[in-house]
Amino acid sequence: MLGVLSAPLGVITILLLLCLIIFLGAVWYESSKTKIPPGIANPTLLKRVNVFSTGVFILGEILDKFGIVNATGIFNFIQKISKPKPKDDSEIFTKDLTFEGVPVRVYQPRSPSVGGRKGIMFFHGGGFVYGDIDMYDITCRHLTKNSGAVVVSVGYRLAPKHLYPAAFDDCLTATVHFLKTAQEHGVDPSSVIICGDSAGGNLTAAVCQALVGRSDIPKPLAQVMIYPCVQMADLHLPSYQQNKVAPLLSQEYVVYFYLTYLCGDLSLSKELLKGSHVPPAIRQKLSKWLNSEEFKVKGCKPHIMAPFNKDVYEKIPKAFDFPCSPLFSDDDVFQQLPKAYILTCEFDVLRDEGILYKKRLEDNGVPVTWYHVKDGFHGIFNFFDQPDVVSGKLAMDNILTFIKNL
Repeated sequence: MLGVLSAPLGVITILLLLCLIIFLGAVWYESSKTKIPPGIANPTLLKRVNVFSTGVFILGEILDKFGIVNATGIFNFIQKISKPKPKDDSEIFTKDLTFEGVPVRVYQPRSPSVGGRKGIMFFHGGGFVYGDIDMYDITCRHLTKNSGAVVVSVGYRLAPKHLYPAAFDDCLTATVHFLKTAQEHGVDPSSVIICGDSAGGNLTAAVCQALVGRSDIPKPLAQVMIYPCVQMADLHLPSYQQNKVAPLLSQEYVVYFYLTYLCGDLSLSKELLKGSHVPPAIRQKLSKWLNSEEFKVKGCKPHIMAPFNKDVYEKIPKAFDFPCSPLFSDDDVFQQLPKAYILTCEFDVLRDEGILYKKRLEDNGVPVTWYHVKDGFHGIFNFFDQPDVVSGKLAMDNILTFIKNL
């Protein structure tokens, strides 16, 4: 009987080993495509993180075919089981609340304050598909302790379960509620800063634009955008060409995140890359803005988009609305925006998007503080508490300096 059972068990073991070998081979092959450019900060760390994230995406693709879970679900699961549990803090206290049905966590300094404090609405990154309040708990605690401000971290809904405009709607709803009730949290309503990284930077720009012209609530004091994504038209800007396969955000990942957020149809990937979804009016604006010398990078050729395809455009028509692509809003909107802080990284596909947004703000008379991390990569802000990631700490310190000097 044991002999009969051992035969199929042996076959199963061999098959599992073969699957494991194939999986590891695929991870090695795909991760080897990532290029660690010379001059980038912490290359050894990036190699490890890149292998891990590549493995998660490949495993997600396999399991998604069986209807089990996709890469986003795996990332979220890993975050939940690996996240550090919040500890009692003698300097701040936290409250988990809901603002008009949107989950938030409020971080308040315990120290007394003369008059109302500054407030920070914080929108986390994660490509609109992953991340949560807990993932950014350490970041928000640090912001609170070192700025003296009350921080509100927003747990907005994520794709693919909740497509656009769910994330934007939640961030706008929570922000309006906080601006109306800031004094209840010890905050001066006229001293609220909107802040976010990556996808959160997009949401920051979009929320600030949505508040333009409203007279029923105070205007935000400032907007802080950390390597924001601000346009879904041209994914071949010089920074995309230079950092197409750089860590930790490749061109391929950007396409995945955008389509997952917009419509969930990844079959449009090639069309998005070709630019066939971009209507003539948007092409004209981009051509004008990219004619500046700062976007004529040696070794990078201007991207010639494929002919406009109305059928493709109609599958993702919202891609150029301001909540998705705030870069393309009219001048009269930009002229009414609050002063801005923009952080960009040299080795980041989103570098030129941040610079383009900076240019549009400056052209419309909005004061901008720009901090460029010359050896930085996408996501470096999240490594601020790692002693060996010096540029991450410097980036965080620079942001804090801006906030404290407002």
